[in-house]
Amino acid sequence: MSVPHEAKPRTTAVVLAGGTGQRVGLAIPKQLLKIAGKAVIEHTLTIFEQAEAIDDVIVLMAPGFVPDVEKIITKAGLTKVRRVIEGGATRNETTERAIAALGEGLAEGEDANVLFHDAVRPLLSQRVIADCVRALERYHAVDVAIPSADTIIVTRTHGEDGEFITDVPDRSRLRRGQTPQAFKLSTIRRAYQIAAGDPNFQATDDCSVVLKYLPDVPIHVVAGDEYNMKVTQPVDVFIADKLFQLASTAAPRQAGEAAYRELLAGRTLVVFGGSYGIGADIAALAEEYGANVYALGRSTTGTHVENPEHVDDALSKAYAETGRVDYVINTAGVLRIGKLAETDNATIQEALNVNYLAPVQIARASYKYLAESKGQLLLYTSSSYTRGRAEYSLYSSTKAAMVNLTQALSDEWAADGIRVNCVNPERTATPMRTKAFGREPAGSLLSSEAVARTSLDVLLSELTGHVIDVRQQDPTRGAGEASGFEQALASVLDRQADV
Repeated sequence: MSVPHEAKPRTTAVVLAGGTGQRVGLAIPKQLLKIAGKAVIEHTLTIFEQAEAIDDVIVLMAPGFVPDVEKIITKAGLTKVRRVIEGGATRNETTERAIAALGEGLAEGEDANVLFHDAVRPLLSQRVIADCVRALERYHAVDVAIPSADTIIVTRTHGEDGEFITDVPDRSRLRRGQTPQAFKLSTIRRAYQIAAGDPNFQATDDCSVVLKYLPDVPIHVVAGDEYNMKVTQPVDVFIADKLFQLASTAAPRQAGEAAYRELLAGRTLVVFGGSYGIGADIAALAEEYGANVYALGRSTTGTHVENPEHVDDALSKAYAETGRVDYVINTAGVLRIGKLAETDNATIQEALNVNYLAPVQIARASYKYLAESKGQLLLYTSSSYTRGRAEYSLYSSTKAAMVNLTQALSDEWAADGIRVNCVNPERTATPMRTKAFGREPAGSLLSSEAVARTSLDVLLSELTGHVIDVRQQDPTRGAGEASGFEQALASVLDRQADV
């Protein structure tokens, strides 16, 4: 059944958040559980906030927790959410309440698009959303599914003897359903109207309602994403948190050079490790765009990041001279290679002081300035942070600590309006790397200028608590085309080989 050509209909995302969290052993609904520094539902709502094809959002929340979600929405500045409604006692009742709310404000005969999505699927990709909305140009009902990697069996219980297999369906035709499920509002409303006349009606998803009560309406299937997991069991909480940590987050680029100048002019940046490499390039770029920049380094300003007094003095000087500190960046680090059992105490202490304690002290000293300016702390990790390599134990472990520090502080400082992020460049041409490995083949390394540009984009974004990968672009694939799952897998494999 094809949809006639007409003016573009309004597209609303309905976020279903009626779960209670019992299966994950929580006293609060699982959608309010924090993963990667934010409530699960905030991650989900942010995805729809950023989706170009979505006009507005309605939330159906577990009874008693509507104010909690409203606070999250206000604090996060999620402007597309127009209503938060209490969900019903069942999934059917919750959907019926959403359908009623969706009909409000529509002219007689006017139709709309609706995407029903589980709040506890916080890793939905923009690609899946776009594909669903695009499919509604031709079809009235759309599901999202992925192939089943497991063999599915059908069983029957025989008393106390337990379960026995009765059938093994052909796996090639089996799919695992996900959300969103997308519909023309008129279609899903009609399906529920007919279902209301069935005294035995109950459903766990909306496509099954259309399939049963509107059998003449074809349900198109859009390819889902392995990454689009549902947080249901206790192990899912752990897996989702790790996937957020591994996911490549893209910092939005500014719209032209004028935008950088407008956003950076008069702002104050303090760059520790600003003598050379990435830090020096960030300083030069920011200065070019009119920022007040304090580039600090051991070889240029005599600033030792491992000395708390030097850090305090640098920040207080910047504040005294400009009246503000908007961004604090730390790119300073040391790379010492060798077997831990053969490493002397002085080398161990140096690695800990520079790579771990210094960022901690910088964060601590920066807090009061960044709280005043609602600014950002930007740290740096290494591609080895997810898996330590032999002879890099000190470096890998301290870089992993930067990720945990970022995520912890982003949560701890959220109420103060301070953003904290961490940039993860793949192998980059810097003096520190050249000193450790010598000259490497041209084109095999990322340029420090590219990392600096991405760093500016992160500073000017609203991101917080993220690890932002900076990778050389694959010329056969446009930026952002890889799925989140592909990016995470590639990151894991690369980090097993890279430093």
